Amino acid sequence: MPETTTAPPAPHPASYPAATTAVIVREYGPFDGGHAIAGVSYDGRNVWAATCRQLVAFDPASGRVTRTLPHAGDAGTAFDGRHLWQIIESRIDKIDPATGEVLGSIPAPSGSHDSGLTWAEGSLWVGHHRGRRIHQIDPATGAIRRTLESNRFVTGVTWVDGELWHGTWEGDESELRRIDPDSGQVLQRLQMPPGTHVSGLEADGGDLFFAGGGGTGKVRAVRRPRT
Repeated sequence: MPETTTAPPAPHPASYPAATTAVIVREYGPFDGGHAIAGVSYDGRNVWAATCRQLVAFDPASGRVTRTLPHAGDAGTAFDGRHLWQIIESRIDKIDPATGEVLGSIPAPSGSHDSGLTWAEGSLWVGHHRGRRIHQIDPATGAIRRTLESNRFVTGVTWVDGELWHGTWEGDESELRRIDPDSGQVLQRLQMPPGTHVSGLEADGGDLFFAGGGGTGKVRAVRRPRT
């Protein structure tokens, strides 16, 4: 799980849009055997959470755990429509969700400093935590295709309806933000309520984000605003 800092972050540029408060509609967990959430994904039916020691799938309607895989993960999780992808230390594993078998691995772009992972249009998108960057990478080789800059530690990445969102957690501040996928310009900000932070982010394709809650061991469903 990404480690933040206690130092207050630098002020946002004046050009940034004002933040609105994120609306948390439900919490899930903590889950048996897990002490923190390091990554979150969604396969269309189940939410997957990397709880550091294992991957846990649960039904977002009931909250019932439907599956566990004995695969450690210390950062982002993604689903490409068929396979799970999981950051562990300095690599990204491609996993068969039915069997848990690791089908292959590629190097993580920032060594062991990555956080946040998602899949979109044939690419993996990886957050470089303290580098404050998001990399688009080739899932076959791990080669970086392009990079977007942020002004906050990146702790989650997701795409939904052509929108690129990422999570931040720096000092005691955490937010979800929509950015321009070409320039990285911040277009919209949702500030998490005090005491809640983001460690992994995924959208359900509808009105919700699922956000990892760091050391609380919880996953939070956050209402997605329509633009």
